[in-house]
Formats: sequence, structure tokens, C-alpha cells
Amino acid sequence: MRRKPFSPKTETGNGPDWSKAAGGKRRYSGRTIMGLCRYMLQYKWMLALALLCTLGSNLFALIGPKLTGLCIGAVEPGAGKVDFATVGYYAGWMAVFYVVSAAMSYGLQALMLTISRKVVYRMRQDVFEKLLSLPVGFFDVHQTGDIISRISYDIDTVNASLSNDLVQLFTTVITVAGALVMMITISPRLVLVFAFTVPLSIAATRYITGKTKPLFRERSAKLGELNGFVEEMISGQKTLKAYDREQYTQKRFDGKNSHAVDAYYRAEYYGSITGPCVNFINNLSLSLISVFGALLYLAGHMSVGDISSFVLYSRKFSGPINEAANIVSELQSALAAAERVFRLLEEDPEPEDAPQAAELTEVRGDVRFENVSFGYAPDRTVIRDFSFHALPGRLIAIVGPTGAGKTTLINLLMRFYDPESGGILVDGNRADGLRRDSLRKAYAMVLQDTWLFYGSIYENLAYGKEGAGRGEVETVARAAQIHSFIKRLPQGYDTVLTDEGTNISKGQKQLLTIARAMLLDAKMLILDEATSNVDTRTEKQIQKAMLKLMEGKTCFVIAHRLSTIENADLILVVNDGQVVEQGTHRELMEREGEYFRLYKAQFE
Repeated sequence: MRRKPFSPKTETGNGPDWSKAAGGKRRYSGRTIMGLCRYMLQYKWMLALALLCTLGSNLFALIGPKLTGLCIGAVEPGAGKVDFATVGYYAGWMAVFYVVSAAMSYGLQALMLTISRKVVYRMRQDVFEKLLSLPVGFFDVHQTGDIISRISYDIDTVNASLSNDLVQLFTTVITVAGALVMMITISPRLVLVFAFTVPLSIAATRYITGKTKPLFRERSAKLGELNGFVEEMISGQKTLKAYDREQYTQKRFDGKNSHAVDAYYRAEYYGSITGPCVNFINNLSLSLISVFGALLYLAGHMSVGDISSFVLYSRKFSGPINEAANIVSELQSALAAAERVFRLLEEDPEPEDAPQAAELTEVRGDVRFENVSFGYAPDRTVIRDFSFHALPGRLIAIVGPTGAGKTTLINLLMRFYDPESGGILVDGNRADGLRRDSLRKAYAMVLQDTWLFYGSIYENLAYGKEGAGRGEVETVARAAQIHSFIKRLPQGYDTVLTDEGTNISKGQKQLLTIARAMLLDAKMLILDEATSNVDTRTEKQIQKAMLKLMEGKTCFVIAHRLSTIENADLILVVNDGQVVEQGTHRELMEREGEYFRLYKAQFE
């Protein structure tokens, strides 16, 4: 059974409110932190042990300054007035406590690395599972590079923050609290210095982080845009070079690169101001402690040892605050990255099947469109009042000018999208009343854009049919006129295709995808200009083989070359989202209508 992906949604089922809060300011950090906490609490026992190590490490380290003061207290002014036994006693305990503190600190680092690795593994797994559950429409409007950036760069940024910054935050909280308690026990009056410096540090940090938070959001967004552009340009290198657009593309890249670098610089520059500001305030507090401590000593209210211990504790109090201020920028970057990840996790998945959705079994291939209307946007209708009937085992060709709505019909057949009105029936069942998986398994598809994965030719051909034997694969390869080519390869069917099959020609890739579709036990077949990348001779051979293999299957063929569909049982001529003509090749030619004009335009 497939594991249900983790979602940062609340227990009530409502996801984070990504809308703008009152005042028009976007408030994501609280929701994002809660989402990260929900991930981490899945490993609560390891997290509890990490907290125990944090507590122990810092408490043992906090004993050191107190023992230092006691050592100094054992030294009296004048020669020969040092109690070496007392000094050695306290120094020995200092060594023990610091060794134990270091050991627990090491354990903390190891635990946090383990927790962050598990969290990132789960997060990346959930993101990928989410991507598999998203509708096709999501990928139509999002750049591939930006999606990859979220699953790689953004999650890696979260990983770095969990393994480093979170440890620093734990340490800061415990060290600051412990140091404050110890300073109060030494001199409550001297602690009043921090009543001035601490609020000043908090005010400075809040002001700067308020200014830098949107900068880190912008940085993540710009880096995602840059990745999307680079991925797009790399995949289109041949076209880019063929049109001699290297310089133009370089200028576009320079612009996007400049925007990304500027966003990165602004975020880091303004984020780095926090550390020096807080460091200045901490140095101010140390100066005030030195002045008021000397006055208290002169008044007889403090000893030299107490002043020494207080100064050391003040460094432990202010030092972590300064370090925490320095990692604020990193935390902001991690929160911005986590926000982008959670935004993806909160995308609406493909709508679930209806509660009473039926399984499509014993498929005959009877498909009917009844007054179907559809548009990708509410104000832009692509298909209008579209109707046709495909009988089982018939070859249905769909032709028409570019933008007429041919590919949209395929999207509707496969339920990548659902119509706005009207109905699609398969074997008398409404498509929206069938389970998507059973409906899609009833179709085999060959698209104009071939897709092959890294693996052997045999694995690619058997992709859609689990457990397909070598004999079955070779049979369809022969039918697709690709068997002899495969046998000439050094490893035959075990030859590995690299990087989407770049080590074979485009036409050979098309033949492999045709063979892969032939292997499926599907009663319906969709061919979207499937022979566009093969030569005329091979095309004729494929057509003959496919006519034999398509017997008993309902076939939908989108064709631009009208010579390839002259034997179709029904030709649908689509224009402006409507069927303007339908019939056989001979019938349509005799009418001398739209199809006649398209046909004559190609051959004259």
C-alpha cells in the first residue's frame, strides 16, 4: 500500500494560509516554522535526546566560570598567599565538566545531523510524491527548472539550517538562560545593565529582520527563475545554435543572472548588518559591566573573583545572542526556502475520483463526446459544443489547423482535464464517473515529443507492461521496424540509453516509443503525430504494421500529414474548437469543404 505523503496541513485539514495578513504584509514564517516542527516531531525521541544533550552540554559549560571565580578567590594579594590545593581542586573539576560538555556537544551534533538527514529525506520524498499527484495543468504553467530548484536547492538550504542553525538556537536559549541565572546569584544589581542592552539588541534585530525577510523570499524566487531559464536553454541548445542566438541568449542569461546575484547580494548584505549591530551593543554592555563592577568592588559589594565570574558569564550571555544574530540571515534564507517547499506541498492535487467511481473493465473502446465545451482559462474557450462518436475498433483521425483544439481532445480523452460542460462516455460510462487509473490504462499513447528514460532498450520497451518477456518485446520491435537496428547495437536489447536517448537518432526514439505502445494490452490507442520523425519509407512500413496490430482497437490519430490517414474510418476536421466536418477521406474530398482545402494545400 502506498504511503500517504506528509502534509504540513493542520489537524483540522486546513493548510497554511498563504494569503496576505492584515495590513497587506505576507506572514509566512510562523506557518513555515510550524510545518518544519511537524516534520521534526516525527522523530521526537531523537529530538528529546538532542535537547537533553544540549541541556547537559551547556549546563556543564556554565559551571566553568563559577569555578574560575573560586580559583581566583583562592589567590590573595601578596607573595606566597595562594591556596594551591584549592586551586587544583577547582581546576580539576573544571577539566571534568568541560570534557563532559564537549562529549555531549559532539553527541548533539551527531543527533542533529541524523535528524536533519531524516527530515530532508522525508521532505524530498513527500515533494516528489506530491509532484506525481499534481495535475498536468500544474506542469503546464510552472518551469521545470523552478520545480527542480525546490526539490534540490531549497531543501538543501533547509537541511543546512536544521543541522547547524537549529543547534545554535538550542545552545543560545540554554546558555543565555543559565548565564542570566548565574549572574543574578552573583550580583543582581549588576544584571540591571542588561535591562538596557538586551531590549536594544531585540529592537535592532527585529527591525533588521523585518527589512530582510522579503529580500530572502526574492532571492529564492530569483534563483528558481534562473534555474528554470538555464534548464530551458540547455534543452533547446540545437535550436539555439541553429538560429545563431547565442549572443541574444547570453544577454538574457546575463540579465537573469544579474537579477539573481543582486537579490542574493541584497539579502546577504542587509542580513549581515544584524551581527555587527548586536556585537556593538554587547561590547557596550561589557564596558558598562566593567565600569559598574569596579564601582561595586570599591564599595565593597563584590570581590575580584565575583567580578571575574560575572564578566565570563556576561560573555556567555551576550556571545550566543551575537551568534544568533549572525545566523538570522541564514534562518531567513532557510524559512524562505521552506516556504517555497510548503507552497508546493500545498498545491491542489489532481481531484480524487468520485466516491462511487467505477472500475473500467472489459474495455470495448466505444467513445462518445456529447456537446463538450472546455477552456484552459475561464475566459478562453478552446472546445465548443464538441460531439462525435468513435465506434469500437475504428480508426479516428483528427485534423485541422494549428490551435484548432486537436491536442486538447487528447487531454480530455485521458482526463488530464475535465470538460466544463457536456460529457465524455467510454463504453456507455461517463468518464468522470470512472477511476482515472483504469481509464488511462485503457489507452496506449505515442506522442510527438518522445520520452525515454536512462536504462536499457528492453526496460524502455517493457515500461508499460510489467513482467513483459523478451519474446513479446522483440515481437513489437519487429512490427515497429526497429528490431534489426537494435540487434546491430553492441549489447542489443541490453544497450543502455543515456540522457533521454541522445545516443540514438530522433526517428529511432520515435520507433521505440511506438513499439512500447504496441506492447500494452490497451483497447484504445492515441497517436499524436507519431510518425513525424521517420522517413517516408519507414513511415509506410510502420503504417502497415500498425494496421495489423491495431485490429480490434479504437485508435485516435492526430495528423498533420493527411496522406497518413486516408484509410481512417472517420476523419474529424476541427477548426476553432468545433467539428466542422466528419466522414471518410473519400466523402470529405467529394464535399470539397475544409478538408478538401487542407488536402489540396499540402499536395499542391
